[in-house]
Amino acid sequence: MVGVRKHTAAAGALILCALSGTAWAQTDSGDLMALDKGALRGEVQKRFDGAVAKTTDATVVSADSSTYMWASQAKAQCGIALGFLKSGAKDPVSVGKCADAYAHMENQMPAAQAAVFVPPAAAAPAPCNKGPYIVFFDWNSAAISEEGSTILNSAAAGTAGCTSGRFSVSGYADRSGSETYNMALSQRRADVVRDFLTGQGVSAANVTTKAFGETNPRVPTADGVRELQNRRVEITVE
Repeated sequence: MVGVRKHTAAAGALILCALSGTAWAQTDSGDLMALDKGALRGEVQKRFDGAVAKTTDATVVSADSSTYMWASQAKAQCGIALGFLKSGAKDPVSVGKCADAYAHMENQMPAAQAAVFVPPAAAAPAPCNKGPYIVFFDWNSAAISEEGSTILNSAAAGTAGCTSGRFSVSGYADRSGSETYNMALSQRRADVVRDFLTGQGVSAANVTTKAFGETNPRVPTADGVRELQNRRVEITVE
């Protein structure tokens, strides 16, 4: 898949460091979920920005370590968490994965400083995170926002290893407008996400779109109510 790099794991890794990093991530995740939504969004944004900086740092990209891999994972998971927060939801799964990947990214040690060495590993396989990835849309719109583009880029990177999987792209609308109009709008949203993914290298033959209109809402509402979380497209790999 375009834009996805495969990196060799570090020739040496400090096992104790890896274990302590995981424990720290679990604590960090719990601390993050205890924050109010505004503060949580700030913390997740900080981790997302830090991960983006790592993935665009030439010294990190070319280094013989797993920092780039964890930075890519942190960027993907923190981007998903930001998407939920924009809709007003605190998603513990994506926040936890964001914290975990960021902790691993920040606790990498150069091979020369490692105290416990392991033989060099084979090239790490591309990730296959099957989702779901969720993109939200403005009212009466099928245009992908800047945050939506971030999530879709994360989806393309996170599913790079799903070479034999089929991508299911499901479009939805809220309950404002008629059922007929909302069905067509949800199809347009699914189609624009499909086109974005194929533009990132996903095979068009592996992508199917479905329109659900105003059915299967994330947040049940009365007819005519505008609800951001129901104006969405969900991407999963089957």
